[in-house]
Amino acid sequence: MKRISGSSDCRILTAAVVAFAASAGSVTAEPAVNACPVDGCQIHFVSVEKADGELRLTLEANFKPDMSKNHIHVWWGDNFDVKQVSNNAETLYGVKRGVWHPTDEYPVYVTQSGASMKERRNATTLCVSAGDRNHDIIDPALFECRSVADLVK
Repeated sequence: MKRISGSSDCRILTAAVVAFAASAGSVTAEPAVNACPVDGCQIHFVSVEKADGELRLTLEANFKPDMSKNHIHVWWGDNFDVKQVSNNAETLYGVKRGVWHPTDEYPVYVTQSGASMKERRNATTLCVSAGDRNHDIIDPALFECRSVADLVK
């Protein structure tokens, strides 16, 4: 390794570093994969199929679900509004808290607990949205529902 000691060598090295940085764009830390992108944490249904008395959902999200951080809330949409599937339903939205299942099972999730077929009553619509580590819905405007009427007959 050559030691750079002369002032002209230092100027050349400095110019090279500046040129490289300019060509590479700004250097910033990559956001955590669990963090919500600027357009919010979004989850979409890819497919839904029957699975041993339950439903197997294949989902697509723009973040990596993690139960200790941002994760997925799954619920029966005919039974509860998105604002009800949140720990802060009563305090923030003034609505009775509903029943949902928080999960980080991704991309494949099989309905269980509050999202189980046993809990659906007459519901025929499943919904998903992102929840935070406190199990609060991150953005009640960002949710997706899918009719599963043909699968629950």
